[in-house]
Amino acid sequence: MNTHDLFGTGVLRRSYLESTARERARGMCDNNSFIEWLDPRARLTSPHLAALDVPVSFDDGIVIGEGRLRDERIFVAAQEGRFMGGAVGEIHGAKLTGLLRRAAKEKPAAVLLLLETGGVRLHEANAGLVAISEIQRAVFDARHARVPVVVLIGGGNGCYGGMGIVAPCCDVIIMSELARLSVSGPEVIETARGVEEFDAKDRALVWRTMGGKHRYLLGEVDRLVDDDLPSFKEAAADFLGRPVPLDLDSVVAEHARLTERIEKFGACEDAIDIWASLGIAHPDRVPALDLEQFQETVARSRVGGAHETR
Repeated sequence: MNTHDLFGTGVLRRSYLESTARERARGMCDNNSFIEWLDPRARLTSPHLAALDVPVSFDDGIVIGEGRLRDERIFVAAQEGRFMGGAVGEIHGAKLTGLLRRAAKEKPAAVLLLLETGGVRLHEANAGLVAISEIQRAVFDARHARVPVVVLIGGGNGCYGGMGIVAPCCDVIIMSELARLSVSGPEVIETARGVEEFDAKDRALVWRTMGGKHRYLLGEVDRLVDDDLPSFKEAAADFLGRPVPLDLDSVVAEHARLTERIEKFGACEDAIDIWASLGIAHPDRVPALDLEQFQETVARSRVGGAHETR
């Protein structure tokens, strides 16, 4: 486990970004309470990768199980970014779908999805795409059963592709500033639209367009936290037993919000232009602000209230 005194307090904090999927899953639970389901001893590997002579992982790149958080029962799934970038294949998707379906039946206090993925594996694209659709349906089934589905994003690979669609369909999203969330990744956009549209090598552009701060300011993220496991854990605990309504009224309201956003920001060419429109003072300085400074800036601009309402 990687530990650092991130804040100069003398207290060692464990980096979420640098942790493995199992370290993250255990870190979200009360001490020694996490129980892994279908661990590597079950030897659940992708038949598609084996057929292509591609190395496999005995957990297929995802850790699932249950534990306790504030002594409440929770289910946890953590994608392993170190294996194929956390990409979703048939077995990977089936494990996640099964966990969500079980949640709909057994009704834990929450399901925590620790997402780190570039999307669907090209090696098993059709099976992966089917898996995404099954995961999406299972998320809605869990939410219909009034089980909060909480997404946590803080890994080095971000959350892209099909899971970038699934994430906003959940009850809550928690991100760190270091995290990224989008449907299409930078390289995909550049390949499809050209470097003039989006320069994937411009890391500052990538983070201010897809990073945690921008997603928070747009109202897509419910909580922005520091890059350490305790901060993610504490934020997730606040949403236990707090499902967000999933009905026609909520869908209509979301569509209206998105329509308003397009009308307001459609002419903006950069995230900085959007931040200025939101009333952020000195928007060009936002990327350099630490979390406390950023929160103070948001509060002063009077755009922060909408992000802590759920």
